Amino acid sequence: MEDYFKSKNIIDILIRWKIHLATIVCGAALVAAFFSSSIFITSLFKSFAIVYPSNISPYSDESETEQMIQILQSKDIRDSIVQKFDLPKHYGIDPGSKYFLSTLLWEYGQKVKINKTPYSAVGIEVWDKDPTIACNMVNEILNQYNLKVRYMHKEKFQEVVQNYREITDYKKKELDSLQMQAQELGVKFGLLDYQSQTREVMRAILSGGSSNRSEAQKLRKNLEEKGGHREMISNLLLSEANQYGALKLEYDRAILNYNRNYTYLNVLNKPFPADKKSYPIRWIFVVVSSLSALFLAIIVIGVIESRRTRPIPVNDPSKKI
Repeated sequence: MEDYFKSKNIIDILIRWKIHLATIVCGAALVAAFFSSSIFITSLFKSFAIVYPSNISPYSDESETEQMIQILQSKDIRDSIVQKFDLPKHYGIDPGSKYFLSTLLWEYGQKVKINKTPYSAVGIEVWDKDPTIACNMVNEILNQYNLKVRYMHKEKFQEVVQNYREITDYKKKELDSLQMQAQELGVKFGLLDYQSQTREVMRAILSGGSSNRSEAQKLRKNLEEKGGHREMISNLLLSEANQYGALKLEYDRAILNYNRNYTYLNVLNKPFPADKKSYPIRWIFVVVSSLSALFLAIIVIGVIESRRTRPIPVNDPSKKI
């Protein structure tokens, strides 16, 4: 056959067998069009969204986009989608089947595609026989993503809030204890401010009358006995109050973060129900089938032509014994 194609013009072959080739190609096209119809292949509609992550912090060395993809592909979101849309029934999978879970996961993986776009966004595609369900599934995936990230943030900030609550409560008890000591020194000994009262006592002793001098002497004695303790409590109160104020500010911020209800994605392209099927693309089936049939027919024709033009061997009497 190789010699045949070398010695004969392929165009001559096509012209000679043109009717047969045309019949084969048309027949293959009709068969491909028939078998690619909705009778044999379920038509699928595609709904998609393109989103960017927002209000999240990446873990480890991953980017926000990579983190978003990991969360979108998480088991929690997948299980929520499966349950909400009753996908085993929708996909026609028997729950009693031995390979029920494997079949369900395979179907879900074929129908739901989550990938990174060339511009670091995230594309979410859902293919389904019902365009409305495909659109609703995309929207629900986005909703479940927000709920998942919000839950993760609340879980993290709950620990932060708990830690700050414990330490602020401890600091508050210390402040209350110091204030009670300061109050006791003020009520029992009249000690309010060590520095200013010391100056006033010395002024009263030096220049006051006998009654004032007596009160000053009494206060002086109290200052000598309890003044150092009162000064220490004043310094501790100031220090503890500053620490408590800083901790209380962080505690309030942690509560604010815990209670926030942000959205964690920006939607660039919103999903919508498709009005035209995306699979199968019948013209591709028809073209590929027709070209394949044409190529196979040419090979078969080449074999036939090669056998027709092969010389018949003649027996040589001289070689007989």
